Amino acid sequence: MEHLDYQFSRSHEWLKEEDGLMIVGISDFAQNALGDVVFVNLPDVGDEVTAGEAFGDVESVKAVSDLISPVTGVVAEVNEELLDSPELLNSDPYGSWIIKVENVTDTEELLSAAAYEAFCETEE
Repeated sequence: MEHLDYQFSRSHEWLKEEDGLMIVGISDFAQNALGDVVFVNLPDVGDEVTAGEAFGDVESVKAVSDLISPVTGVVAEVNEELLDSPELLNSDPYGSWIIKVENVTDTEELLSAAAYEAFCETEE
């Protein structure tokens, strides 16, 4: 499996630590289940996010799905490129981050890449 240095949530978000921030995106499994993404609703910089709660949503041709924060913290940055090109979540799910979070807590629910892969197999 790729992305061994990433961690994952059971709601199919990925995380990667970089420069003291947690970068959050959606997994390949998630983008595949969503279908073609047509719109992303992002939080604002400075917004607080809470592990297990929605911080935005993704609209695809099939449905609107909440983005669930895998950690608790404060939004340090949002990927504004997704506002114009939401399809990047489909074409490059691991290269297209959604938010960067600082002051992160509540990481105990995160899964390793191998554990996440096993979890996905139970969901298919």
